Amino acid sequence: MTDVWDTPTPGRRGRPPLSDAQRERQRLEISRHAVALFRAQGLAATSGAQIAHAAGVSERTVWRLFRSKEACVEPLLRSALEEFQEVLRAWPADRGLVEHLRAEYRAAGPEREDVLAVVRMTREERALRAVWLLLQESAEATLTEVFARRLGLAEDSLEARTRAAVVNAALRIATDDLADSGARESGLAEVLRLAVGPY
Repeated sequence: MTDVWDTPTPGRRGRPPLSDAQRERQRLEISRHAVALFRAQGLAATSGAQIAHAAGVSERTVWRLFRSKEACVEPLLRSALEEFQEVLRAWPADRGLVEHLRAEYRAAGPEREDVLAVVRMTREERALRAVWLLLQESAEATLTEVFARRLGLAEDSLEARTRAAVVNAALRIATDDLADSGARESGLAEVLRLAVGPY
């Protein structure tokens, strides 16, 4: 199957290389289709060929961009985490973290339900859980950066790294709770209040 991403440029032999930005857009688009299939029919019942067909690409393209079908959820989850990191970096000095997140964060925007559905699936699917936990751990660097700046500390300081680890764990708990129970997003603020105190 030839897909829109594999169409060669006229006068050129073979497939033109994708830019990094095009590659990431393609990965995210495939991720959205994969998650829709996982939600509709389950992970085990979904094949790489089905993901490729839904996304309008060749199966070869899917396996060129993802090491496994479970890894297909990564771009969607990463997009949600990056949105959260942007909000964190915008934390103003005159506002507490809980207050800031309550005012500015909207839990993954329009793709919120897909993200939460994947988080729910990670409870039963260990391979998906591994993807989620690795991505969540990667967010810790941003938290460390934010707390170091906030507290006037070096980014490699024990205090900044410890606060980042505690808040990251709190975020995982809050996200799992939101996904599992349909708890209100105010639960995120409450978990963070317990984790970070006055910050």
